[in-house]
Amino acid sequence: MTAASKQSTSNTSGDKTCWSCKGPVAAVALFCDTCGAIQAPGQLDHFARFEIERDFNVDIDAIEVQYLKQQQALHPDRFATKSAREKALSQQQAASLNDAFETLKNPVSRAEYMMRMNGVEPEGGEGQTVNDPALLMEAMEMREALDDAGDRTAIDAIIRDVRKTARDCEKEVATAINGGAYDAARKLTTRLRYLLKMAQEARAKKARLAAA
Repeated sequence: MTAASKQSTSNTSGDKTCWSCKGPVAAVALFCDTCGAIQAPGQLDHFARFEIERDFNVDIDAIEVQYLKQQQALHPDRFATKSAREKALSQQQAASLNDAFETLKNPVSRAEYMMRMNGVEPEGGEGQTVNDPALLMEAMEMREALDDAGDRTAIDAIIRDVRKTARDCEKEVATAINGGAYDAARKLTTRLRYLLKMAQEARAKKARLAAA
């Protein structure tokens, strides 16, 4: 693990000043301990938001527990009688929270986020052309196999194979990201995106057959 890709959240948890009472507030705090006022989201990265290390291998269940707890604290009903500023800040915090959770829970968006944190632009995103012959061939073969699958048993076999391949690819992504091998991470993340999309399409075809 490189120092750039994995850091303790203690490096990003310095105090800030409460806008209401001017007292000190921890960077990760939603509310001021002194006066209870909701705080602005600040400049926390998604990992610091959940007080975890910058590591590709995250505990999604643990993050979800924190997410739901913070989401409850930011529920609009709790701010119905608050000032316009506090309502606006609660909405900003909720938007920041949702963005952090949605990004980290998906391995592709998590990998892309970590690459961007280290100044690396991912490949194969919206509007970009993928020029990896091996990946394009693999994707074409998977699509042909799915097109040829005529029953749910055949589709289930494809789903199992794609899921296993995706799990193995995700492990390779983790090794590359955490090791700072970003050229490899870019290619592997693009492959993982294709695999997860294929699994989604296979599940959709299975659902259509079941409904027919």
